[in-house]
Amino acid sequence: MIVGVRIDFRLIHGQVANLWANSKQVSRFLVVDDQVSQDATQKQVLRMATPASCKLSVLPVEKAAENIKAGKYDAQRLFVVAKKPETLLRLIRAGVEITEINVGNMTAADEVKRVGRNIGMDAGDVAAFQEIQSLGTVHLFMQLAPSNPPEDFKI
Repeated sequence: MIVGVRIDFRLIHGQVANLWANSKQVSRFLVVDDQVSQDATQKQVLRMATPASCKLSVLPVEKAAENIKAGKYDAQRLFVVAKKPETLLRLIRAGVEITEINVGNMTAADEVKRVGRNIGMDAGDVAAFQEIQSLGTVHLFMQLAPSNPPEDFKI
């Protein structure tokens, strides 16, 4: 069962690994990223950042969608993390049911829009968020940590 979906360019780090894992009682983190899934060094860093009480999968979008739709994680408390909204949009297009997305820390080299101090977006991010919003089935919100109140996120 998916208990959380978060966009965070840092993927798994102290805030996600400790605060969100405890708050959501996560048993598995699923990092969805085509490039990171092919990089042994980055995967090792993510393994080291993952709490000992949690399992970790680092998969490209297609394999992640396939596993989720096949029910591979149904008995687990799954927390999905991606760097970019485009990645989550691809999961949704592949048939993964996502009802809410926590928009966390984002940076963009070619920033075209800034939302608060933690979210900088490029044109691709803006377009992906607009498409996700147009679906009308996904609640987008910003929440830095579980102790912070969630705020609606709109482009």
